[in-house]
Amino acid sequence: MMSDATIWDKCRRLHVIRYTLIACVAIVATATLGFSPIHARDLVALDGEHPIGTIIINTSERKLYYVLGNGMALRYRVAVGKEGMQWSGETFVQSKRENPGWSPTPRMRRENPSLPAYVPPGPDNPLGVRAIYLGWSEYRIHGTNMPWSIGRASSSGCIRMHNADVMDLFERVHIGAPVHVLR
Repeated sequence: MMSDATIWDKCRRLHVIRYTLIACVAIVATATLGFSPIHARDLVALDGEHPIGTIIINTSERKLYYVLGNGMALRYRVAVGKEGMQWSGETFVQSKRENPGWSPTPRMRRENPSLPAYVPPGPDNPLGVRAIYLGWSEYRIHGTNMPWSIGRASSSGCIRMHNADVMDLFERVHIGAPVHVLR
């Protein structure tokens, strides 16, 4: 029988190996895709009249803009819905959650019955460290446990961001903020 210390040591080593592999994937994605997943946001000029705090998502660009005012915005790289799962329109920020749990939508469960009923907060959670829920519960802007998907059409309709970026946006955006999704 192994002692608690031995079990703890083996668990710690497995976590180190797991996070080393995740870091390696991030490094390969950075080299392959040519961007840094940690610093994926930029201050940019933005045309048009938009109220401060508005979120504009351009799915064809795979970019999210947070309006700062005076013709300026923060631009973030995002992942968008796969072909056939993209949407467009206007909505609003309904709520925000730190370290959210994830339950697949009924549509997702129909398409993939093997999905778990619930994934608690943590490194295996596909919502990452923050979730910004939009006017209806099926779609959200959230972090991810798959940072290599950023910049791609890879989700079931949600907008994915690097965890560092969604944490930044989460602190800036307010409940009720307008969200415009363009194709």
